[in-house]
Amino acid sequence: MIGRSPMDLRRLRYVIAAADTGSFRKAASKLNVQQSTISRAIRQLEDQLGVSIFERSRTGARLTEAGRRLLEEARTAVELLDLAALSAGEAGRAETGIVRVGIISSLAAGFLRELLSSYFSKHPNIDVDIQNGRRDEHITAVQRRWVDVAILAGVSDVEGCDTVVLWEERVHVALPSDHRLANRKQVDWPDLFEETFIVSRMGPGPDVTDFILRRSASLGVMPNVVYRAVVQETLLHLVALGQGITLVSSAWMAVQLPELVLRPLSGSASVVQFSAVWSTQNDNPALRCFISVAHVLSGRVRRGNSDWVRHSV
Repeated sequence: MIGRSPMDLRRLRYVIAAADTGSFRKAASKLNVQQSTISRAIRQLEDQLGVSIFERSRTGARLTEAGRRLLEEARTAVELLDLAALSAGEAGRAETGIVRVGIISSLAAGFLRELLSSYFSKHPNIDVDIQNGRRDEHITAVQRRWVDVAILAGVSDVEGCDTVVLWEERVHVALPSDHRLANRKQVDWPDLFEETFIVSRMGPGPDVTDFILRRSASLGVMPNVVYRAVVQETLLHLVALGQGITLVSSAWMAVQLPELVLRPLSGSASVVQFSAVWSTQNDNPALRCFISVAHVLSGRVRRGNSDWVRHSV
């Protein structure tokens, strides 16, 4: 440490300037302050340390041995503090930093992929940490600030959080290519009453299960649902192998798997909205930029300090 008590950074800058120029007068001119200001500040620092930092003469100021040792540490301290201030400023302007994004959807195509691509392009120095998980896990993570923002299926109020609908996708049925419904252009929900649904225990499995149960309950049917402890892509391979059928969002249309077909479910009830959820207490500048990019991409504009609204409003 430079000393046993906190030291005024301004005084250290005066010491460095005086040492570099060899004169209090020249240091004052360099820093655009009064010479008396520098002389008084350095004298106060000498009193604080109990040693002389400079030998004064009519020709200028020369460092003492104690002054030379102080200068070595002062330069390092000031450089580190300047670097910290620069880094903080960059983070505050979202020029650097990290945003942690929880997802349950596929990144194969669609709005989410376009959102991330746009964000990478606009903020290349910000690290984006993508985390897969279940809906309940993401909500808890957002509330506890382990994740900055979660992209979830559906719309619901989350305590302590802001929510905005970004886009919607039609639900598709994943079928083996030799399935009796594989040649249909679209599938009606009653066509699936006798089918076995296989659902992942991982995200987005719980959301898929909830959708199946709600749609079936609306028609008074009890669906046959079987759970598998696999990721979504493995689940689709199981469908292709004839182990059952499942439901996916339209983003999975970009994924080509052998002996697998995707067919859209008919009806307005088969369109799912996707929302961004983030804590109202999260002041991460990188998050604010992420939400801004998401708003713009979803077709919203901001007028002054007002909330984001649709272009048509």
